[in-house]
Amino acid sequence: MIRPILIHPDPRLKKVCDPVTEITPDLRKLAEDMLDTMYDAPGVGLAAPQVGVTKRLLVMDCVKGPDLPQRPMVLFNPSVTWASEDLNTYEEGCLSIPDQYADVERPARVRVAWTGIDGLPQEEEFEGLWATCVQHEIDHLNGKLFIDYLGPLKRQMITRKMEKLKRERARG
Repeated sequence: MIRPILIHPDPRLKKVCDPVTEITPDLRKLAEDMLDTMYDAPGVGLAAPQVGVTKRLLVMDCVKGPDLPQRPMVLFNPSVTWASEDLNTYEEGCLSIPDQYADVERPARVRVAWTGIDGLPQEEEFEGLWATCVQHEIDHLNGKLFIDYLGPLKRQMITRKMEKLKRERARG
């Protein structure tokens, strides 16, 4: 099921999410819905607060190209356990901040530990777009948006555009 994606500014996007203590059938369904929503948007990552759920859950799939097999990932309680000193700058966007993009500098490689949808602990090292995406989505779980890395003027400009977009959508 496709879920509506919250648009910034929304107070739910600034909340630190609660840890997942048990992977219930409802949470598995939420993860499935989030993957459907992410692919439909289309995007490469989506965090639970973006669909109004303040739980530490994210989904992602950074495989690009119609001929390549998808690699949907579901991460419960993800945390960065190691980050490279070398940095990478990537033009980031966000499904909660449509049509706005900015360069954000982050560690080029990260190791992330999480609980899989099967309830088992997992760990993997990510680089390139995967590293940027997983860090961006973990930021969401901590109440942080990519525009929080920008200067105050650029951040205010984007926020005003989003407020206008929300007013226009509300008018229909």
